[in-house]
This record gives sequence, C-alpha cells and structure tokens, in this order.
Amino acid sequence: MRVDAFHYELPPELIAQRPAKARELARLLHLPAVGASPTHLRVSELPELLPRGALVVVNDTRVIPARLLGRKRDTGGHVEILLVRPVGARELEVTPGDRRSVEVWRALGKASKSLKFGTDVEIPRREGPGVDSALNVRLLGRSDDDGLLEIAVWSPSGEPVAAAMRSCGRVPIPPYIKREAGPEDVERYQTVYARHEGAIAAPTAGLHVTRALLERLESRGCEVASVTLHVGLGTFQPVQVDDLTAHPMHAESYVVPQATADAIERARHRGAPVVSIGTTTTRALESAADPERSGHVRPAAGETRLLIQPGYPWRVVDGLLTNFHLPRSTLLALVCAFAGVDRVLEAYRLAVSERYRFYSYGDAMLLWRPA
Repeated sequence: MRVDAFHYELPPELIAQRPAKARELARLLHLPAVGASPTHLRVSELPELLPRGALVVVNDTRVIPARLLGRKRDTGGHVEILLVRPVGARELEVTPGDRRSVEVWRALGKASKSLKFGTDVEIPRREGPGVDSALNVRLLGRSDDDGLLEIAVWSPSGEPVAAAMRSCGRVPIPPYIKREAGPEDVERYQTVYARHEGAIAAPTAGLHVTRALLERLESRGCEVASVTLHVGLGTFQPVQVDDLTAHPMHAESYVVPQATADAIERARHRGAPVVSIGTTTTRALESAADPERSGHVRPAAGETRLLIQPGYPWRVVDGLLTNFHLPRSTLLALVCAFAGVDRVLEAYRLAVSERYRFYSYGDAMLLWRPA
C-alpha cells in the first residue's frame, strides 16, 4: 500500500516533550466498534472498558541505557553511539599484548569528524572523576546485511559490559523529544513491569500502565500475560519508499512463552478477547500465531520482521491500546490495518483538534478490531 495513505497533519507543539504528571492520567481516545462514536477518557478508566475475563498482554522488555557519549582515544573528538543489538562475542587484541573476549554489537554512530574503522572510543562514567573509561568501543566495520556499524565493546576494568553500561549509558529517548534525557526519564521511559533487558526504545503504550491499574484489571476478572519483544531500530526508521511493501523491516528478537500461549487458550475457551498493550506486543503475538488454529499462538522465540499493513489477516489480537504514531510510519500502518484506514485517520484528526499529546510520551487510543 502507498505510504502517503498514512499521512496526517500534526502541529509540532502537540509532540509530547515530557510524560504526563502520572502514568494513568494520560488521556485516552476510545474508538469502539464500528457504528459508535469515539469518547474522551483517561487511561485510568481502562479496566471499566474491557469485558470481564479479557486477557491483557504486555511487553516486558526493558530499555537499556544504549546511548553512549565518548571521545576518540587518539584525537579527543566527540563521538555518540547508539547501541542497537548484540550479535555475539569474539577475541580481540584491545591493546598490544592484551587479548580478551569482547562483545560485538550493531550500532549507529556520529562524530565531530568522520568515523574511521579501527578507531577506539572511550566512554566515561556519567558521574565521578571522569578520567577513567567505563567502556571502550572499537569501530570494526559496517554490516553487509543491514548497513549498521559493527563495533567491539568491552570494559577496561573487566566488569560485565551490561554493568558498565549502566554507569555510563544514557536513556535513549527518541529524537523528536528536543531535550537531553534527565533523571525523570530513567523511571518514566520504562514500563513498571520491565524485566528482560534488550530494548533501545520503550514499548510506549505500556508507559501508561501502573501496578495499581494491573491490580484493578485482575480484580475485574481480567488475566494478564506477557511477551518479550526487544524494540529496535525499526521503531525510529523512516519509511523511504513509496510502497510500504518494499520497506525493509529491521529484525527484532521476541519470545512468546508457554504461559502466554496457555493464557490465550483459556481466553478463547471462555470467549474473552485478547487485548494487546502496544504495537510491539501485537507484532510478537501475531508472529507466533498458530497457523492451524485461528486465534491461538504457539510458544516461540526468534526474530521477527513482520510488517503489518491494511489487508493483513489478523489471527490473534482483538483489542489494542496504543499511542499516537508518526505519519507515514509502519506503526501507523499497523493501527490502520487493525481498525481501518479511514476510521483511524479520522480519529487522528479528532485527536489533533482536541489537542491530544502525540508520540512516545503522549496520550493513548483504545481500538477494537471489526468483527
């Protein structure tokens, strides 16, 4: 489908620069089944909008402090690196006579001057004297399959890379938030149920959910289950083709555990809908759809490049809580595929006129798939 079919006009001032004062206080545009008018609510009212017995599925990925600011060892020039995903380990001579195992990552990078392969970059700790390097990075080359930088990462002190990253990395808030990440982002750009580290962006619909909200869902007879999809570069990647089908989706790793497959089985048995918190949860569930039993999933783990656009044959998800997405994006295409292009874009125009807040720290929508 043509990408310009997913365009809408958004005043820049509606792009949320900070989260709502409280997670549940974000506004909620409820788009009921076809024939009913949208209603303007708060996320705190979500439990009353779901049928009793509904299954709510969340994405429990955890955002890593993937933004690294450092200096070239030889010239002192500034370098910024965004870690995208680990790809393994290898032996590397990090200094003459010092050969050790290093982690290899795919990444994005920019510098005050051009980046040259073989360059070593020192990443200092965010706090403290700043003379010691928490992490060292070497630019190895460029990947043939996705064009990303391939870099070696290690800690000079020998501590695990993940631990060192926590002392020197920064929250990778999206580029349309025109400020530096601050202390509030450490908490608010993370879901309350985040468990498995690996994402470079938050599953933003889940940012509205609190533990109290989950308890209220369960008290109404709703079941809560989880999947893991590590949100990757694809969430920021602009669509640069006219036909969305030609857009190359970056791979994202995901896991749908047996417990969630069993929860979906129980929901189908009691005739309850499966409600997905966010587009990332949706992609994980649909990637694991059971080809032999519509509405069910099989336990799965691997990588997905699933691109969902209008015409997609939905198999698992019945309801969707999601934020408002960028124009001409794969995320907006997914939402349009779920509830209908005209209906979704009409709802977006309504949200603009009602001054809803957009994107990662913005407000939310609750949609239902037409029967």
